[in-house]
Amino acid sequence: MTGAESGLVGIVLVSHSALVAEAVAELARGLAVGGPDAPVAPVAAAGGTADGGLGTSAERILTAAREVDRGAGVALLADLGSSVLTVKALLADDELPPGSRLVDAPFLEGAVAAVVAASAGVPLPAVESAAADAYAYRKA
Repeated sequence: MTGAESGLVGIVLVSHSALVAEAVAELARGLAVGGPDAPVAPVAAAGGTADGGLGTSAERILTAAREVDRGAGVALLADLGSSVLTVKALLADDELPPGSRLVDAPFLEGAVAAVVAASAGVPLPAVESAAADAYAYRKA
């Protein structure tokens, strides 16, 4: 962790597919880069099952959340179904780092917005709002 990363909101991308989670994380990181010295919020992908299949793994989510936690909160974005339910269960059981939130946002657009906002150093509520605002993105 660089000094610039400390104190930034962490982002966890939870998908049924490890490839999808990693690809979205890579895209969001790439679009958040503001320059060679600009910090990028810590982002971790938590996709698929331990055996490489499609599905959701509570252990992968916990590991990813701990990896990105810098003390400013963790925003978790999930793709659908059991990934959402698994994050909700982890929150209900108080297993995630303090300040963790499930963000209601579209997975790809919300992830990009969340990483860009977090990289700008805004607090968790603003990261959550930026991601949720992605529902309003119109393509036509």
